[in-house]
Amino acid sequence: MKFTRRRLLQFTGAAAAAPIFAKRTSALDYPTRPVHVIVGFAPGGAPDIVARLLGPSLTERLGQSIIVENRTGAGSNIATEAVVNAPPDGYTLLLVSPPNFVNATLYDKLNFNFIRDIAPVAGLIRVPNVMEVTPSLPVKTVPEFIAYAKANPNKLNMSSGGNGTSVHVAGELFKMMTGVKMLHVPYRGVGASYPDLLAGQVQVMFDSMPGSIEFIRSGRLRALAVASARRSPALPDVPTVGEFVPGYEASAVHGVGTPRNTPAEIVDKLNKAINDALAEPAIKARLADMGATLLVGSPADFGKVIVDETEKWAKVVKFSGARPD
Repeated sequence: MKFTRRRLLQFTGAAAAAPIFAKRTSALDYPTRPVHVIVGFAPGGAPDIVARLLGPSLTERLGQSIIVENRTGAGSNIATEAVVNAPPDGYTLLLVSPPNFVNATLYDKLNFNFIRDIAPVAGLIRVPNVMEVTPSLPVKTVPEFIAYAKANPNKLNMSSGGNGTSVHVAGELFKMMTGVKMLHVPYRGVGASYPDLLAGQVQVMFDSMPGSIEFIRSGRLRALAVASARRSPALPDVPTVGEFVPGYEASAVHGVGTPRNTPAEIVDKLNKAINDALAEPAIKARLADMGATLLVGSPADFGKVIVDETEKWAKVVKFSGARPD
């Protein structure tokens, strides 16, 4: 069969378009198999709780199972790298959490650039940290705490779930903005620090609200202030740190990301499903009880949050001189 030049160009053009057409068709059919959500922390933490809370609703909306996988280690870097290296087809998602913003500065070398290599899909929640102290500490307000800490430099122990965690950097931000000096005591997870905090071996922690709210409600810990920009409906009588330290805000942001170059049609479909799930009354009520506020919005909205959080915590990491555990 003899090809004319025109016929040859038509043939090669159609051949080149075929993969694009196939990719677009695949995106419109998405999903046709289970979707995996990778969480960089053990079951029971806030990222895991949120992923599993949304899972059934997303399964119903997308028509495919949502499988939550916990891949722990290296401050969530193992989970993040797994998603970065996954095919950009929407079947491997990352539960984005605060260490993703902090690690960009905390680690000298990573095998990925989070802002470049993870495409934002949707914000989920913003959860305030809580400045809480052991009841034996003779302070009941933030000003009293600052005065006590300045009168006793480096005699107060500030616990956290490890170097670079949101709990750690929230405390470092407080130190940076107030000038108080406290000793940081990192534990292998926030849960491991509670026995010592309850017993008074360490005196203060800036924990995420879901982990500490029941200790506060029961009176086993004293909440001096919430670290959100506004008072939390979950603890309405507790002031904000910012009422005494203007400009202070520390909260844990969670969202969903996917490998870069994932088709826009898939990202948009996931974004809509997630936003619709967050609007369900039962899910809204559960998240509100955790002290969370919703981050409903577009992929671009969440992308801006990622950039803002990364820049904010970079300054704190550099000030504190924090290094990985």
